Amino acid sequence: MIQGTRQEDAARVVVVGAGVTGLLAAVRCVLAGHRVVLLDRGPIPHPGSTSFDQHRALRALAAGDPAGTSRSALLHSRWRELDELLRDHLSGARLYRRVGVLTALPPDAVAQAVATAEATGLPIRFVDPADYPHVGFPADTTVLLEPHAGVLLADRVLHAATRRLQRHPLADLRPGTEVVGVRPDGRVRLADGTTESGDLVLLTAGPWSAALVDLPVTLHCQTMVYLRPPPELVRTWAGSPVAGGIGTDGTSWLLPSVAGTLLKISTDAVRREVAALTDPGADEPWTDRVLAAGIVSEVDRYRVLRARHCHYATTADGGTGFVQVGAAVWARPGSGGAGFRTAPQAVDAVLGPLLPSTPRDTP
Repeated sequence: MIQGTRQEDAARVVVVGAGVTGLLAAVRCVLAGHRVVLLDRGPIPHPGSTSFDQHRALRALAAGDPAGTSRSALLHSRWRELDELLRDHLSGARLYRRVGVLTALPPDAVAQAVATAEATGLPIRFVDPADYPHVGFPADTTVLLEPHAGVLLADRVLHAATRRLQRHPLADLRPGTEVVGVRPDGRVRLADGTTESGDLVLLTAGPWSAALVDLPVTLHCQTMVYLRPPPELVRTWAGSPVAGGIGTDGTSWLLPSVAGTLLKISTDAVRREVAALTDPGADEPWTDRVLAAGIVSEVDRYRVLRARHCHYATTADGGTGFVQVGAAVWARPGSGGAGFRTAPQAVDAVLGPLLPSTPRDTP
């Protein structure tokens, strides 16, 4: 346990990887009075990290899993706290937009979803798919709205956390620092031949973590396509909810163009395992498959601005928390679709026992 927050008791924490998990962990540590060295092979925040994107969905309902739904529901208040802590209050621009989340369910899944919501006290309501004519709902599905869910403006969260750390005297941000190995004793080997060490090392390099310590993970690649709506639909999409379970096969999803972002679409049909982080499967027309998935009505009216092949890693048990890989080393190897939204809980779970004091600047 890291003892106290007096200057003489302050620990030295080395964080490897400046994605959402590393940045939030660093913020929590410095606010509790501990010194932090944050290392990343690229800029901070790194546009090439799995965390860096326009937006990520924040939802709670997991049909048939009351425990998981309850845990996810707590994230709404946790992210609201982080919004207050990190955002620029002068501009008033929020990092969490509660636009709601739509979930299309086949007939045999509705009762279970409703029972889960009732058991956990999660607010939901039925909506008419005709109210959202631009979303491609599968035939014969029931659509539920989770009104308290919404969108995290992901890249803005990363920039806001970085600015907070840049202003803090206990934070030492070191972009352009490549880590080539992490030993269980807390020694971090750098590409230039030097080492860093800390009382605690947090490995938060997403799918790159497995190359630094011995962690069995499966690598995946997902293609996301970013669209600009036709002019007459810009305002409609700016106020639309997130939608999941959509498309012709019910495995697709979209994030609306809120707060000046682009409309983002993808489908589980293009999610694939890969052998390396540099293998996007370029020979396959992944973008065309996303566009053909029936996610958005009349998709030909939309302009495709870019496509992104995003890598992530999953563990055998599907967990997204930290695992201990040495006496002073903890790693978060799983970085799947839930990795961004669950980052605060993962950080709280690993640092709570190590940082028993209440962070001084937490609202």
